[in-house]
Amino acid sequence: MTAPEAESLRVRPSPRRRSEWRSQAPVVAVVALGGAVGACARYGLALALPAAPGGFPWATFWANVTGCAVIGVFMVLITEVWAAHRLIRPFFGTGVLGGYTTFSTYAVDIRRLADAHRPGLGLAYLAATLCAALAAVWLASAAARRVLIGRQR
Repeated sequence: MTAPEAESLRVRPSPRRRSEWRSQAPVVAVVALGGAVGACARYGLALALPAAPGGFPWATFWANVTGCAVIGVFMVLITEVWAAHRLIRPFFGTGVLGGYTTFSTYAVDIRRLADAHRPGLGLAYLAATLCAALAAVWLASAAARRVLIGRQR
């Protein structure tokens, strides 16, 4: 087989597929960048609030609760107050807040408390985090709506 024949047999991505990737590449990049920022912020919080073995994991608790409150305000801002650039939501909502909040560490913390023979504290942490995170997103979005949309009237 000659080189030109081999080149003609090579599979090439369709122009449509290349344009899809080009339109998604910025989204992937801003999610990754935002995730790095959020994870660094969570790491800083973990350094500031270290948990003793078998103790209440305050850093994870506060990361999840404050992250949920911020997402409540953020969603009101970008859905009801102003039209955001198409990369703002992936950067901040998925990236920064996704990297900052950590429900996987929340699950690991519950397991660690159970392994440390603190099942009552583990259950309390499980319920407190869930209730506080849900309350935070609801209260923050309601407050943002009241403050930000109430000003426009």
